[in-house]
Amino acid sequence: MRSFALIPAFLFALSALPAAAQDDVRPMTAVEFEAFTTGKTMSYANQGATPYGREEYLPGRRVRWAFEGAECKEGTWFEDLELICFVYEDNPVAQCWSFYLTERGLRAQFENREGSAPLYVISESEEPLSCPGPLVGV
Repeated sequence: MRSFALIPAFLFALSALPAAAQDDVRPMTAVEFEAFTTGKTMSYANQGATPYGREEYLPGRRVRWAFEGAECKEGTWFEDLELICFVYEDNPVAQCWSFYLTERGLRAQFENREGSAPLYVISESEEPLSCPGPLVGV
């Protein structure tokens, strides 16, 4: 009977946590992710702040992605079992991620490979992703 008395105290303590800390506990839903990202271009980096790539989030769950220093790829995203999955024009295999809002900002965890290091958004803009074509200036 004493263990039941602890449940309300635990729930109260959890509700007192900052919203960012609570959000870090659960992945964003597709609706939350769409509302947070649409119309933005975000730059991602690994934990050591090494630039990884940039993604532009377009209406209709469309995206434009570029690894750092590489050409842009068009794609789409969808929700699958609480994951946000991306498919790009050059790769039909879904790349699935969990996204979390944290005190540090948006964190992305790749779910296709166990033990993958998370990525963090290091900047965001409302400007479109710059996508020079191949062999520009050659």
